[in-house]
Amino acid sequence: MDHIGNPLNYTRAMVQALPTLQSLPGSSDDFLHSLTFLLSYNGSSATFNSYRREVERLLQWTWFVEQTTLPQLRRQQLEEYVHFCQSPPPAWIGQKQVARFKVHQGQRVANGDWRPFVTQADKITGEHPSQFALSQKSLQSIFSVLSTYFNYLLQEDYLEINPISLIRQKSKFIQRHAYKEPIRRISNLQWDYVLETVEQLAEQNPTEHERSLFVMHCLYGMYLRISELVADERSTPTMGDFHADLDGNWWLRVIGKGNKARLITVSDDMLASLKRYRLHLGLPALPHAGEQTPLVTKLRGRGPVTSTRQIRNLVQHCFDSAYQRMAAGGLQQDANELRVATVHWLRHTGISEDVRVRPKEHVKEDAGHASMATTDRYIDTELRERHASARHKRLRPDYD
Repeated sequence: MDHIGNPLNYTRAMVQALPTLQSLPGSSDDFLHSLTFLLSYNGSSATFNSYRREVERLLQWTWFVEQTTLPQLRRQQLEEYVHFCQSPPPAWIGQKQVARFKVHQGQRVANGDWRPFVTQADKITGEHPSQFALSQKSLQSIFSVLSTYFNYLLQEDYLEINPISLIRQKSKFIQRHAYKEPIRRISNLQWDYVLETVEQLAEQNPTEHERSLFVMHCLYGMYLRISELVADERSTPTMGDFHADLDGNWWLRVIGKGNKARLITVSDDMLASLKRYRLHLGLPALPHAGEQTPLVTKLRGRGPVTSTRQIRNLVQHCFDSAYQRMAAGGLQQDANELRVATVHWLRHTGISEDVRVRPKEHVKEDAGHASMATTDRYIDTELRERHASARHKRLRPDYD
């Protein structure tokens, strides 16, 4: 985002650098309008990158495959585009996530290893699937982002119709479930192993892993999203975001999704974790009002962690270390389940555990859920009762 500057000047520079924008009439207008759309989301790097991915894929398909421009796209072509995304050609598919741009001789240039689509290797076997498969979540992202994108272009009088909205009415692409999707979480046994493993790592290498322990506590104990731990355009989380009220109760103020601020309750265990981490950093046990020390500091150099990828790598290292201990202890099945876990599962796990014992209204506020319906997804009582009622069904009925 910081490299774009003035959209018109940036577009002119791209026209000079990209032969496509010179040879296809109207493509430079596509580029300029798309750029201004993306810049309206420059308040969050995560949202910007997500929207850029979907817009860039569409533009590449429109220009290179259809050899046309956005105003000419119609519903049937958008259906063809969705089919294309479900089965892209091999040249469009990469086998690892790489940065979209890299620095070469001091200049920011396109990364030649980047591809619009990526296959994920199996975390257990390390093998890549023989065929590309677009997940339902990715399909939903295509429809959601492109609908917003086309509506923007409509409002700018660049398009006459929103072709994606004509598909969404009777979508044959997105599955609708007649059941409540289970929350992806780790088990209590797996969390015990993870926590014990990180505590051991912290004892062996406190310089690196005292930070790991604090981060894991934050993700589980306060259901933080990783974006709420790193500095970005919206905010820089600091130690001063922890504060006590007049009753001596501690809270954490965070800036979450939608740039919304919320207060999260800090439990006694979480407060003890904060004290431990601060003492390791050579700070007083508790922060003072307005303290600007970064909440999560870089291991090398000064300042806060600014990349969610660093947090993901940190958590993945903890998961991998716990996996090895579980596998060595004969718990291979539990270890394999842990190996496919992601960072966000810690948030899900913390919420799932708390909603059993705390008022769900309190959990909703701490989690930053927009509605109670989201929090209700974590209550699995109905599923337990449903399965219990069916557990003793017989395949051979009794005769009276």
